[in-house]
Amino acid sequence: MRRVVISQIATLTSLGAGLDSLWQSLLNGETGIAPVTRFDCKNYVSNYAACIDGLDAPANGSMLDTILAQLAEQLGDLPTDCRLLVASTKGEVDLLTDACRQQEEVPATVVAAPFVEKIAQQFGIEGSAININAACASSTLAVARAAAQIAAGDADAVLVYAADLVSEFVFSGFSALQALSDQPCRPFDANRNGLTLGEAGVALLLTSEAAAKQRNETPYAYVSGWGMANDAHHVTAPARDGNGLILACQQALKKANIANSEIAAINAHGTGTIYNDAMELTAFNAIFSADIPPMHGMKGSLGHCLGAAGGVEIAVGCKALQQQLIPATIGCQEAEIAAQGQIKSEVQKISGDYILSTNSGFGGINAAVVLQGVA
Repeated sequence: MRRVVISQIATLTSLGAGLDSLWQSLLNGETGIAPVTRFDCKNYVSNYAACIDGLDAPANGSMLDTILAQLAEQLGDLPTDCRLLVASTKGEVDLLTDACRQQEEVPATVVAAPFVEKIAQQFGIEGSAININAACASSTLAVARAAAQIAAGDADAVLVYAADLVSEFVFSGFSALQALSDQPCRPFDANRNGLTLGEAGVALLLTSEAAAKQRNETPYAYVSGWGMANDAHHVTAPARDGNGLILACQQALKKANIANSEIAAINAHGTGTIYNDAMELTAFNAIFSADIPPMHGMKGSLGHCLGAAGGVEIAVGCKALQQQLIPATIGCQEAEIAAQGQIKSEVQKISGDYILSTNSGFGGINAAVVLQGVA
């Protein structure tokens, strides 16, 4: 099996453009969550989200076009044989909403295939490409699939591109589910009461170690393990015993060929909903017993970025390994009993070569990736 590296990263979130800027904002304890001005929230249970400042759509286009262009500017040249995996739960939902309200023909790019083709053209990638829609674990699964292809020798380079928007369509749906917090979310807080939506774009170039050396690219991190599992419990609710997440993490640790004790930190999903956070803590206690490593969650800073969430968190995990730090879990003022000592409201120092990054989504999907630092 060949070693897999992350050799290029581009990010755009409510905390700005670029990974270095995002990392510094997270260390500073900043949050992009604010009252929504994009649409009227008077009929919804919340008016908070983490929107990208000044994000506008080009003429006759989607706001995702703007995200795509900005991420393309951040990336360097891609390998000529690069493949593409897209991870988006709703794609150009802003165009779909507008077309339905105005009773106009739905644009072609609202459908997955033309949407993916547009992204491929932007990056100059030829050949087959697909969109992975696995709810909130979409980009984590895309990274896992890309890593598996490269490790097995089926590809030398794969670009994982993920993006989702804060749209009124999605916002209203989460409001109807009573899943939104009426205040900025509080991941792993004893008094948490719901999530806050966010939006983001991220591009991760995964290559074989040999290909990165050939291109004189310095890796951010290795992708050393990955796993995925479905708990088949409920359309929206996680299995209370965390069996799906446990299995996904066990697969990732086994693939990485490391002991549980070698994990220096956990980048958790941490939505701020009562049952999801409880499920994660149950799973991590089952896996690590009394030795749960330091943990953090980013959704109090960036909101829940849907399909892009895992990709952004993996990008931040690379910086965490380089700096041997994990950001504060913003919004967590009084940690749940099962998280006390591991989740903190300030930056934590860590020590070790591996970070476990996990995501869990609707439909019972769970995904885990083990990142390894570069010596």
